[in-house]
Parts: sequence; structure tokens; C-alpha cells
Amino acid sequence: MYRHLSSIYLCLLFFVTSLIFFVIAIILRVTTVRFDRKLTVLHLFSCFWAACYTWLNPLWRVSITGRDNIDTRKVYVMVSNHQSVVDILVLYRIFKPYKWVGKASLFKIPLLGWNMSMNKYIKIVRSSVSSQRRMIRLCSKNIGEGNSIMIFPEGTRSANGELRNFKEGAFLIAMQQKVDIIPMVINGTANALPPKGYPFNPQKMRLHILPPVPYETYRDMTVAEVSGHVRQIMADELNRMRK
Repeated sequence: MYRHLSSIYLCLLFFVTSLIFFVIAIILRVTTVRFDRKLTVLHLFSCFWAACYTWLNPLWRVSITGRDNIDTRKVYVMVSNHQSVVDILVLYRIFKPYKWVGKASLFKIPLLGWNMSMNKYIKIVRSSVSSQRRMIRLCSKNIGEGNSIMIFPEGTRSANGELRNFKEGAFLIAMQQKVDIIPMVINGTANALPPKGYPFNPQKMRLHILPPVPYETYRDMTVAEVSGHVRQIMADELNRMRK
């Protein structure tokens, strides 16, 4: 009963606050765009917006470690495993500047998707080769402008919580732009929402931000080797977190 009541409360909270937060996002976008070309203020507000849904959820507990591994003076390609839509809320809670790479359908969601567009996050249609090329081009452009990139290298959510094979796009971008890669590992989000998204489940979720993989350590590898190397680092950490 408590789980159902909490879920109803959270659904109502989501619908009421989304409109309010979106209006605030528009105001921030208009008032800061002239001096905040990277849209850092809007992104950090979006982090707060997303974080509210984990802070105010009585069923969820989120633990984040390794924030100090991100140097905000540097630009990275950030990669995380993907277990659930809840991963997005958890990753926003690192409160660090970056541009999301997300599937194009997310940008069509009222309010939330519109906010993604205002933030100039990067769309991708994974079945489209031209869209993939455009994504790589835009990511490279953003890195050149001083923006870090956040990508799920699995491409889609894992059905069983285990790491899927990695797509190579994130690692190609990192190699071309000669930037460090920051692996992040999430555990527990797969159980936070049932397959149909209701009701919410009580769940402890963890995010660990691992030390950067410096460009100097992988510069002589192939893209496939870099992808496999980072995947192994993340797989080892995921196994450790589950013990």
C-alpha cells in the first residue's frame, strides 16, 4: 500500500513540477544565453530539476562516489552503463557540466524533451548512419568548444543489468579529439522501476565515477581496443559493486 501511495505522489509531483520547472528553464535560457554560451547555468538547473525526483522519492536512495575524479577545467568523453531510464536522473546528480547524447525520440517528450533541445543536447537516431555521423560531428564540435559529452556506449538499456557490447562512437570521438575518457558505473536502477513503470520499487542505487582514462594511455590503440579496455574497467567495477 505504501509503495502505491508513494508512486501516486511521485506521479503527481512529476506532472505539477515539470511545468513549473520548464517555465523557469525558459527564463534562465533567455536571461543567461548572452553571457553563458555553453549553457552551463541551464544545464545545472536541469540537474536540479532531475535530482528533485530522486531527492523527493521516499522509496529511492542514491549514493554517488568519485565526483572528485571529474576536473571541471577539463573536457571529457563521459561514458556510463545503462540499466534503466532512472540512470538519467542519477547521472544528472553529479552536477557537472556536459552535453547529453540521447535518442531523438526523447527530444519529442513535452517539457522534458523541449528542455533537452534548449540545452542543445545532441540527438541520435541509432538506426540511421547519417544521424550517427551527425552525432559524431556535433560531439566533436562541442568538445572543441569546451563541452564534455555524456554517452551510453551500450546504445540502449541492458535487459538483465549486465553490460552489453559497446558501440564505438564514444571512443572514436575521444580519440579524434584527444581527450580523456571518464567511465561511470551505475548499479540498482534496473530494479527501481518495473517493466511497465508503475508502481515504483524501493531501491538503493549507486553511481561510481571512476578515474579518467588518459588519452596518453590509449593513443596507440585502435578504437575497438579502447572500447574493449574501457568496457573491461566498467565490467570489473560493476562486479565489485554487486559483491
